[in-house]
Amino acid sequence: MLKLIDKAIGIFSPQAALNRTLARKKLEILNSGYGNYGASHTRKASKGWRHGGGSHKEDIEDHLPTLRERSRDSYMGGAPIATSALKTTRTNVVGSGLKPRPNIDSEFIGLTEEQAMKWERDTMREFSLWAESTACDMERINNFYELQQLAFLSWIMNGDVFALLPYKPRPQMPYDLRIQLIEADRVCNPTFSTYESNIIQGVECDTDGEIVAYHIANYHPLSSMNPNGREIKRVRAYGEKTGRRNVIHCMESERVGQRRGVPLLAPVIETLKQLGRYTDAELMAAVVSGMYTVFIETQTTDQKPLGEDNEENTYEEEESEIALGSGAVVALAPGEKASFANPGRPNTAFEGFVNAMARQIGAALEIPPEILLKQFTNNYSASRGALLEAWKMFRMRRTWLANDFCQPIYEEWLTEAVAKGRIYAPGFFSDPLIRKVYCECDWCGPSPGQLDPVKEANAATIRVEQGFSTRQQETIEMNGGDFFDNNRQRIREEKARKELSMVTVIKEKGSE
Repeated sequence: MLKLIDKAIGIFSPQAALNRTLARKKLEILNSGYGNYGASHTRKASKGWRHGGGSHKEDIEDHLPTLRERSRDSYMGGAPIATSALKTTRTNVVGSGLKPRPNIDSEFIGLTEEQAMKWERDTMREFSLWAESTACDMERINNFYELQQLAFLSWIMNGDVFALLPYKPRPQMPYDLRIQLIEADRVCNPTFSTYESNIIQGVECDTDGEIVAYHIANYHPLSSMNPNGREIKRVRAYGEKTGRRNVIHCMESERVGQRRGVPLLAPVIETLKQLGRYTDAELMAAVVSGMYTVFIETQTTDQKPLGEDNEENTYEEEESEIALGSGAVVALAPGEKASFANPGRPNTAFEGFVNAMARQIGAALEIPPEILLKQFTNNYSASRGALLEAWKMFRMRRTWLANDFCQPIYEEWLTEAVAKGRIYAPGFFSDPLIRKVYCECDWCGPSPGQLDPVKEANAATIRVEQGFSTRQQETIEMNGGDFFDNNRQRIREEKARKELSMVTVIKEKGSE
């Protein structure tokens, strides 16, 4: 039928027939492959799908101020699950802090195994002098390990965090390196009246896309305080002559070309807010339902509700205000009646709905609901599966924190230590490869924990015996310890036990 119509139209209007044929071919192209499904414009499920798109700037950076403020509001109490998500991630990734374990290639730098182990112990002793003191903090509040958890929490809450590495001498501290954390809001464009195409949210790039500088305000843009001399300084990302790293920027990239990070809660902010409102409404309904109040019609209304004390209120109540009270009896004026809609609380469907939403939120944040809600009510296999799945994400973020924050700071500290002669490292400044070998370091944090210690200890033993793992790796995984430290401690303990046994035997023989 269509062919006959096309032929008829073609006789009287060839151009119209050609347009019909072209339109039909375009429709065939649109309705092929993804055009039949996710990219369809004709299916009923897709017709009302409003969508738009832009570059990383339009989709991400332009919305970051709002996302940061809403993320912080959710964390500070707007949504308890949001607080749980951020703190749970912080605690498992950082815990009490990621501890460095130097792991140098002794063969390459010509050291024996014993000499390398001594160098590593001496280096850790020097590093502890600096890292365990608040002198390493520019504000002199936190030590290095406490700064890690603060930096990581700020990173996932705001999308990114910055750190400057200035030098500032302090008494009783041989090292001058300091860590100065910068909250994400302080890195912003130098002016608000003009638009610089090479500066996005305070991050300046060259024509090749390389980050060359950061624009940092000496005040917080949202602060109510108005210090004198407000200004935004341009700080080079790397030293022009030395190539030294001046600014550490921790963020997670989602798009090519992206220059600023997105808060962890960004994909679920709306869901968290709605869930928070629903929880508040259910809580208020349960409170109202628990307020069993009786209203009585009387000729006079000057009596106080039964059950309340007779002391006069220190404040004036509005005459029209009628408040509910637990077990109160309130008198009403003649002709007045009180009617209530039964709230039917507690709502039996509340827990199931919250758990269903927690599963969706947890899936988006890569945190299983058992971890998010701290409910391990399933069997051992299911609980262990949830824990292992969560630790895939925790380990990934721990690696990022170690690579982007801990390791650069450790290398800056080691450079100062070698330059001041407190650590002997020949060739450190002459060969970049030798420097890299001396800077090799593993970062260890809290262990995943154990649901069944006996089963997991037996599994660790089998992995070591079969050569799938080492005693050092298993010690770190099980409790975050160090096998060699444990071994040295055990030697001392066994020696002490033998001495105690000898003393006991001598006493027993003497008593005989």
